[in-house]
Amino acid sequence: MLRNKNFFPSIVDEFFGRDFMPALDFQTGINVPSVNIVEGKEDFRIEVAAPGLDKSDFKINVENNVLSISSEKEEKTEENEDRYMRREFSYTSFNRSFSLPQTVDPEKISAKHENGVLTISIPKKEEAKVKPARQIEIG
Repeated sequence: MLRNKNFFPSIVDEFFGRDFMPALDFQTGINVPSVNIVEGKEDFRIEVAAPGLDKSDFKINVENNVLSISSEKEEKTEENEDRYMRREFSYTSFNRSFSLPQTVDPEKISAKHENGVLTISIPKKEEAKVKPARQIEIG
């Protein structure tokens, strides 16, 4: 009997399927940074492409097994000339949330920011890690 290899959703599909925010909201024009979700042997990694943002611009929370990544950045410019003054304000924000699978350890989540990419490491629980195959002797 042939089985569809995609019959059971993968953990990565669960992350993508439960992302609470689309990449672009056409009603408001809010652009949300792209993310990569990578499953390794020991952990999952979420990589957020966020050029122009510093690590201090991000806020990462875990509550009720939901990981939320948000950012707020305000920029102000002001020009004073003899006859006029011009002020411009720019405000950028986003929020993305991901439902975490039961196979991860939310207490050990870590994050780093490097070269415009925020990387969040979400370690798997010991029982969820891939174990090497072992030979079983027949007695």
